Amino acid sequence: MNIPRPEHPNPQFMRSSWLNLNGEWSFEIDKSKSGLEKKYYLPEKKFDRKITVPFCPESILSGIGYKDFMNAVWYSREFTVPDRFKGMRVLLHFGAVDYKAVVYINGKKVGTHKGGYISFSFDVTDFLVNGVNTLTVYAEDDVRDPMQPRGKQSEEYYSHGCDYTRTTGIWQTVWLEFVPQSYIESIRIFPNAKNCSVDIQAKVVGAGKFEALALFHERIMGVATVETEGGFITAHMELKEAFLWDVGEGRLYDLELRFNDDRVDSYFGLRDIKLDGSKFLINGKSVFQRLVLDQGFYPEGIYTAPSDEALVKDIQLSFDVGFNGARLHEKIFEPRFLYHCDKMGYIVWGEYPNWGLDHTMPEAVYSILPEWMEELERDFNHPAIIGWCPFNETWDRNFRKQVDEVLETVYRATKSFDPTRPCIDTSGNFHVVTDIYDVHDYEQDVEVFTNNFNKLMTEDKLHDQHTHRQHYNSEPTFVSEYGGIRWSMDPNEQNAWGYGNAPKSKTEFIDRYKGLTDALLDNDKMFGFCYTQLYDIEQEQNGLYTYSRKPKFETSIFKAINSRKAKIEL
Repeated sequence: MNIPRPEHPNPQFMRSSWLNLNGEWSFEIDKSKSGLEKKYYLPEKKFDRKITVPFCPESILSGIGYKDFMNAVWYSREFTVPDRFKGMRVLLHFGAVDYKAVVYINGKKVGTHKGGYISFSFDVTDFLVNGVNTLTVYAEDDVRDPMQPRGKQSEEYYSHGCDYTRTTGIWQTVWLEFVPQSYIESIRIFPNAKNCSVDIQAKVVGAGKFEALALFHERIMGVATVETEGGFITAHMELKEAFLWDVGEGRLYDLELRFNDDRVDSYFGLRDIKLDGSKFLINGKSVFQRLVLDQGFYPEGIYTAPSDEALVKDIQLSFDVGFNGARLHEKIFEPRFLYHCDKMGYIVWGEYPNWGLDHTMPEAVYSILPEWMEELERDFNHPAIIGWCPFNETWDRNFRKQVDEVLETVYRATKSFDPTRPCIDTSGNFHVVTDIYDVHDYEQDVEVFTNNFNKLMTEDKLHDQHTHRQHYNSEPTFVSEYGGIRWSMDPNEQNAWGYGNAPKSKTEFIDRYKGLTDALLDNDKMFGFCYTQLYDIEQEQNGLYTYSRKPKFETSIFKAINSRKAKIEL
């Protein structure tokens, strides 16, 4: 049977003993949310529809294509543990389920998870029987709930503005992993480029010997061994040679980890990050961040890429027009995408889909902080991630202002967990406490845009449309959203949406793009920019590519504009 998305979902923590559960599942839309009372979780319950996991039911690739609101859905499938894995502990993994998931094995509740974007798992060993087992998943999803972050999923029936088709239920790979009785639970990797070393923190189950072996192109670079009675350990490793991870040069060390009979394959990049005045340094070198907004939508899969190759293609498309990274906007991207960013030297900001969450209410902290901390833990080891941003544009609601303490709490929790990367509290507005003071500016007049930001160089005054609510204090800065120039490939398109007035010709588009971008490249107080956006998404047609990833213009034009040296790099 052909399994969709068959590749291992997490190359940074990979065992050979695993089983992909993607493919055909039974499916039911629970319109009345009465499935729990009807005991849909029992193995004998049969659902009427079939769905292809890991694609959400709104998508074409799922085989369902139902785009109306679905407040509750059910999934079911059978599986058998292969004989070669008998006697091992069994971990059940979900890449992501939107929004609240309840998981059952053979009619018994295994556990629950709240949060539609991050991975989670359960030890299901004690729920299994010999032979056939039934896995059932119940998911609740309400994008209109002000305590539920929804990202760019439309809270209206139709897509509109910069909100798009919704995603409900399972939308990333489901898989089983088989581990020995004593095993490695998780790792955190702390590379030190200056000292050519790496520290590995690990959580282990059981007592024994933890061993780490680092290799570069199959040559041994370092070893470390730690004896432990279980729990938490730290291993220090000196590396024989330094191969620095850099922008466009994703040099990665392979990492082989052993703990008794358990083996995990991983990797790391040797790189350091530092803020120095106005500069953003990677390995001690000022790097101008030529970023693009990437929202991770696909015409046929919506939130889910149709293939692993599609993930690679999006990164390459960005490189082809001269960008060196992306803001992964209003979505937590899957580990496979981050893996390819690591391999290709593509810098990214790890962000959270906070839109839809009412941050004017103090209880909002309970809806973001648990899942955000899960994201930090899952994605901490990716060298491509060079910063964190938990909120984006925290606008007022019903004349109520944001609760500043919510933003500050999340910022301080982020810095406590990860002191190695900068954190932007809320991109654009309204800043409370932040390492980087970024702004969004969709001014389309090149002369006005240029003059506004030139004042940063001449007067140390950052042009900011929200000075009544936030104050620039000479922090490192960049314009993290600009452009958004509307250009539809269909001249008769009436619903195409973008920022400002659309250019009347391709020449006018290119001239405007160049003028806006030059203003930021030539500003020696700016360490980067982020253009909106890489590709169109449904009605929002302001990408350099169409939604189907076809170039709207000659790509070499934008590569020449974007890739020239920035003033801060000289």
